Amino acid sequence: MVRRAFHERNIPCPYPRCLKFCGNRAGLTMHLRIHTQTPRRSVSPVPSTSDPGSPGRRSPSTAGGGDVIIEGGPPEPLAVRRTEWHPDLDGRICDKDGNFLPPGTAPPPPEPRDDDDYSPYRDALEFHLADLLYRKVQMPAGAIDELLQIWAATNLHSDPPFADHHDLYDTIDSTNLGHVPWQSFEVSYSLPVDPTDPTPWKRKPYTVYFRDPRLVLHNQLANPDFKSEIDLAPKRVYAADGTREYEDFMSGNWAWQQANEIAEDPQTHGSVFVPTILGSDKTTVSVATGQNDFYPLYLSNGLVHNNVRRAHRNAVSLIGFLAIPKTDREYDGSEEFRNFRRQLFHGSLAHIMESLRPGMTTPEVVRFGDGHYRRVVYGLGPYITDYPEQVLLTCVVQGWCSRCTASNDDLDGEGGRRTQEHTEALFDLFEHKRLWDEYGIVGAALPFTWHFPRADIHKLISPDILHQIIKGTFKDHLVTWVGQYLVAQHGKKKAAQIMADIDRRIAAVPPFPGLRRFPEGRNFKQWTGDDYKALMKVYLPAIEGHVPPQMLRAFSAFLDFCYLVRRNVIDESTLTVINDALARYHQERVIFQQCGVCPDGFSLPRQHSLTHYHYLITQFGAPNGLCSSITESKHIKAVKEPWRRSSRNNALEQILTINDRLDKLAAARVDFTERGMLSAAAARSLPLEAAAAVHMGAAPNNDDDDDLAASDVRDILGEVKLAKMPFRGYPRAPDALGAHTNIPTLTSLIRRYLYARDNRDADLDISTIPLSTCPDAPRSVNAYPSAAATFYAPSDQSGLHGALRERIRAVRSWRRNAPRYDCVLTEASEAPGFRGLNVARVLLFLSFKHAGTTHECAVVTWFSPISTEPCPDVGMWMVKPDTDDRGRRRIMDIISIRSILRGVHLIPIFGDKFLPRGFKYSDSLDSFKAYYVNKYADHHSHEIIF
Repeated sequence: MVRRAFHERNIPCPYPRCLKFCGNRAGLTMHLRIHTQTPRRSVSPVPSTSDPGSPGRRSPSTAGGGDVIIEGGPPEPLAVRRTEWHPDLDGRICDKDGNFLPPGTAPPPPEPRDDDDYSPYRDALEFHLADLLYRKVQMPAGAIDELLQIWAATNLHSDPPFADHHDLYDTIDSTNLGHVPWQSFEVSYSLPVDPTDPTPWKRKPYTVYFRDPRLVLHNQLANPDFKSEIDLAPKRVYAADGTREYEDFMSGNWAWQQANEIAEDPQTHGSVFVPTILGSDKTTVSVATGQNDFYPLYLSNGLVHNNVRRAHRNAVSLIGFLAIPKTDREYDGSEEFRNFRRQLFHGSLAHIMESLRPGMTTPEVVRFGDGHYRRVVYGLGPYITDYPEQVLLTCVVQGWCSRCTASNDDLDGEGGRRTQEHTEALFDLFEHKRLWDEYGIVGAALPFTWHFPRADIHKLISPDILHQIIKGTFKDHLVTWVGQYLVAQHGKKKAAQIMADIDRRIAAVPPFPGLRRFPEGRNFKQWTGDDYKALMKVYLPAIEGHVPPQMLRAFSAFLDFCYLVRRNVIDESTLTVINDALARYHQERVIFQQCGVCPDGFSLPRQHSLTHYHYLITQFGAPNGLCSSITESKHIKAVKEPWRRSSRNNALEQILTINDRLDKLAAARVDFTERGMLSAAAARSLPLEAAAAVHMGAAPNNDDDDDLAASDVRDILGEVKLAKMPFRGYPRAPDALGAHTNIPTLTSLIRRYLYARDNRDADLDISTIPLSTCPDAPRSVNAYPSAAATFYAPSDQSGLHGALRERIRAVRSWRRNAPRYDCVLTEASEAPGFRGLNVARVLLFLSFKHAGTTHECAVVTWFSPISTEPCPDVGMWMVKPDTDDRGRRRIMDIISIRSILRGVHLIPIFGDKFLPRGFKYSDSLDSFKAYYVNKYADHHSHEIIF
């Protein structure tokens, strides 16, 4: 029987922010089933202070014959998600002198400025040219001069906006907005040095550059770009069933506990608790020209939502460059030099953060992005960094855990939480050697947090998904162990053959939006964080048949853990599933010990850190807001690109200047936007930007060229739209189009589709309906190369409001190469998870008019589940193509694109057979009898299929 989609979507949901609260927890399909029953009445929810700008009551509409939501009538009882705010540190508004004002008082008016005041720029064109040349194109000074000379020569009636690059730079430098000046101080070895001591590092001064973190926080808090994406008080979020949910940083227990301590002083009541979020990590900008290392320090605040911090919209600021002491190899490993490096690190941090100390106990008045003044109390919050820097921060010995006292010989054994109080007590009892050997404590240095109130570094180490899970456990451990197992089991020669087959399987994976392809498998040297993440999505099916099933189960459990902790909202039920996945992983990974790969067990700090994730999620909210991928991404804009723009001579000073100018341009852009001056000006500047893009060799911005893109749309659960333009040169008549696209039954498919639309309630197999009873086919049909699916996917690299747009393609030639026909998910029933979904492969997108109605459709072939449960080893659902009675021809059907949920990724079930050399990935979806539904293709896929 030919299938039909269960429900056609695009019905607005009547609940405010339902996408964020319901779609993320229960999955998109479950949300649809909850909120699209018929008949049903929409309700006016109680406005939530956690959602300023909630639309309140919406006007539902119907779409394409979907279920109808009835507006009006008495509201039904409804359990709602609720937020409880801290009762004392609740962020009350005040005047600039700190006197509290009644709720609802309007903010003081901003300083009056003309609507066309683009100071220090003369007009919008001048600002956009400066922003384009300096930030977007990063044009060298000589090229700027050449461009302006050409401008002057070709526009005889007007002068160019800038005389030369000096004029451009001076204009940017004269911007007052967003400016926090750079400062520096020197640190050197302070103990007496014997004149005969040849140690070079003892006589060198080390310069540290920094910006006042207090002023940087003022700029962040005053940024109007964040005014609707900020929490002014610690909060506890409860789901409709009364269980806790953890999302943004302020929803964790740590912020609430800090507020309780601060509130012991009545003078702080009504203030905003502003926790800092620091991050640091050495980065190398070039190896070919010498080891050029920099040590940037970043600052964010805990009030902004996680999605804002991940988006890098100036919610993460560069505030310093720490010194990197170096010496000869003769002295590099000495204990004295290592202790000096620790003391230099902690002393520098303490000095940089000193300006915040007074405001940690006495509130100060700060203006916020909504124009109101509020009292603020600062506090040191989580520190984002990888494991080597975690032990440096906590003054813990390498190999020990920075959060608990578990022995380095048995990290999976018993151990209590490390605290500053416990360490102080040990200092009073034992000498340094015993502290080092028995407790893993470095006694020669004190963490910088000891100088600040309410700060315990052991409680501030954040979870690090990138280095602990993706790079650490997955790449450095599990993938490496598989290679070692193959060598131990089969010998080097046979293992090399198997590894080559695994590489061919990885290379044979079909394309998918946002999925990096590995044409040569995983056999390359320069790995990035994105490479690790991409390999995680396809590695498990590639090793099936070459390793024992227990290893597959270990990988599956670990990947589930990884994807679960990466969710944007984590509720108590998800925490339970996270614990179960981790327990399964610990149970299954013993196969590596039993086969001799890890004979001594698993006393590995990065794997041990996974046991702390449950607690850290309850403390700090969803870990994706505190991952070192945030700071590593910031390295590119703040360090690596400025270094490439420098002359390499005194590069650090040039990097500071470049960052200062970029901050000023960003602040000016936000100011002009807030005053309503930028949107119209931006439209006028588009031709200029397009011309520059062509000049620099960039492709024009065409939506149809994007496979995957973040989307900043609001209030949308999910929709699928055809490409903007149909195929050019394709026949319009159905018979001719069917012949052209190798779909000879296209006309009959369209007619039976129209019959099904007119007889929706009939439970019948429409493939048996005589064509004589079906409506006539339309005379003209448009064929399209793709459709764009936009859906709420906050756990992925989505837009600011959690939306993601992916391109679903059906083309005979993709990038002048092989054909590409993507697969999609459609709704099939009300069953939960994948049981309520269908998998189809799109052969053609088309639209036509019939009886005054425009129909947007897709010609598809179907896949059916092989079992009622996922594969017990790989953990993925298995499907096979639907074929005719002879098993030779895949069954075709036409569905409305409104029934498409989103794209889906299928990976062949390779079994234990070797893949032939030269196999093309473009043939994968046509060449195998069964496929895995890849729930690891992205986080949204995992959420709705898991």
